Amino acid sequence: MAIEKMVHVVFGTGPLGRSVMEELVARGEVVRMVNRSGQMLEAPDGVQIVAGDAYDEANVVQLTKDATVVYQCAQPGYTEWAEKFPPMQEAILNGAAASGARLVIGDNLYMYGPVNGRISEDLPYAAQTRKGRVRAQMANDALAAHKWGKLPVTIARGSDFFGPWVLDSAAGKRFFYPALAGESAQVMGDADLPHTNTFIGDFGRAMVILGGDERGFGRAWHVPNDQPDITKRAFVELVFRELGTEPKVSSLSKTMLRLAGLFIPEARESVEMAYAFERPYVVDCSDFECTFGMKATPLPEAIAATVEWYRQHPQGK
Repeated sequence: MAIEKMVHVVFGTGPLGRSVMEELVARGEVVRMVNRSGQMLEAPDGVQIVAGDAYDEANVVQLTKDATVVYQCAQPGYTEWAEKFPPMQEAILNGAAASGARLVIGDNLYMYGPVNGRISEDLPYAAQTRKGRVRAQMANDALAAHKWGKLPVTIARGSDFFGPWVLDSAAGKRFFYPALAGESAQVMGDADLPHTNTFIGDFGRAMVILGGDERGFGRAWHVPNDQPDITKRAFVELVFRELGTEPKVSSLSKTMLRLAGLFIPEARESVEMAYAFERPYVVDCSDFECTFGMKATPLPEAIAATVEWYRQHPQGK
């Protein structure tokens, strides 16, 4: 008698959802991707892409009824977090619970607020920003659901993304496309401060590891990052070394971000998070590495993969 494979349902087809999908496909798993349109560029053969409403709990139940693990990688627009993010995650959590699935949540570091020293999982949630408080409440609600036996929940946290398909990030399209064109790569704040960047492929791999290991549930984990204390300038130098050109770097100040916010809503929303680029921002990921034995992709290798993706996907194409 054939043994049926587990079904993995991924909400969101952005960079993080894609990286989870790629790791699952590499492992030979059955994958269902959920987004609003039911379409996805460059989807691998055999992956099911379905349209769904992540705000509708009944729809989530239908989409996850045969799921073993659900990965929450979806998010509303950056300007809509306070209003739309909590109800979205609540619907996914309740729907996954009704289906008897385990839930892995992709998260960031906003809930900690400004930190003096390395950012570790045992820090209190001290955010004073709107988006930081939203993230803190969502994390608390999800872990409370685990504590009270509603469903198994685990949370994976990463710093600023870079990698294939990552466009709207501090190390995204406004960083890599100019570098490829021989122009300055733009960084936020002081270029000589250390700042951890998370390779999107490592984030996806870490979420899949958490979804399949009972030790991962009931808490939040910082996903592995290579060279977490690298300065922004040194990161730029690695990128230009891969390009074979002379490094060029420019800095975007908080004042410049405010001015951009007069015309760009996303820039306006980013102002409250500028503190992360005005001080050392170094993530401690030793717990995950020690528990699960995963090491991050070496930065030069991750940067090479990112540069290649940007070359294959020219701006505006």
